[in-house]
Amino acid sequence: MNKNQVKGAAKEAAGVVQKEFGKAVDSPKHAIEGTAKEVVGKTQKAAGNMQEDAKKVRKDANREAEKRGW
Repeated sequence: MNKNQVKGAAKEAAGVVQKEFGKAVDSPKHAIEGTAKEVVGKTQKAAGNMQEDAKKVRKDANREAEKRGW
């Protein structure tokens, strides 16, 4: 896991809590802000996932190159 995955998951969770709080107390402002925070967290988490995928691809490519003697 990388920093973006962890921070994104935390923001996403905080956004869900804030959104549900806004719904519970009938506060559209909190619900909207929570939804926005949730989306930002999901996006950051997805960016972290792509970073990890890129590392894996690079590692696999290097391993294959070594195997072929490049």
